[in-house]
Amino acid sequence: MANIHIINPEHPQPRKVAQIVEMLDRGGVVAYPTDTVYGLGCDLHNRKALDRIYQMKGMERSHLLSFVCPDLTGVAKYTYLSDFGHRVLRRILPGPYTIILQATTLVPRVLLQKRRTVGIRIPDSPITQALVAGLGRPIISTSVTDSSGEILSDPVEIRDIYSKRGLDAVVDGGFLGNNPSTVISLIDDEIEVIREGKGPLDPLGL
Repeated sequence: MANIHIINPEHPQPRKVAQIVEMLDRGGVVAYPTDTVYGLGCDLHNRKALDRIYQMKGMERSHLLSFVCPDLTGVAKYTYLSDFGHRVLRRILPGPYTIILQATTLVPRVLLQKRRTVGIRIPDSPITQALVAGLGRPIISTSVTDSSGEILSDPVEIRDIYSKRGLDAVVDGGFLGNNPSTVISLIDDEIEVIREGKGPLDPLGL
């Protein structure tokens, strides 16, 4: 049974954050809160952990996963970020958005399709930001869902369902809603809304 680690969502306790970071560094898979929904995460560069996430969710390899970066410097490391893209992201991040950009060679191939695009997040969540900063590498972000694809918002329910699938820990940041991030493509410096979610469109001028 995966342990539940209760962490203050506004002021994450360093000792508790370090425990989760250590799990991620060892190749663990954890459920953690973002500024939208609970995410299922692991170290971006750990292939075995990535494989476990696909198995836990029963996803086909064609289902692409996004990942969390600590800041815009991290985004620029893993994507080709133009001046236009940088200006847009400065207006909306950190926040409840997933941004589709062209990937650099640092992104693992397992996360890419032929067009070599990737989804990037910088959630406005102190817990998420503390975990990414502590690990020093991006963390995978895919919503925690049940077998029917419904988003799970209760940390206890997540533990009960995903412990059977091999989850290592649940970071309890409280009960979250089920409204996912707004997904926006900035490919070719054109703003395209792929999915409307929690992130408002007004800051984008749309």
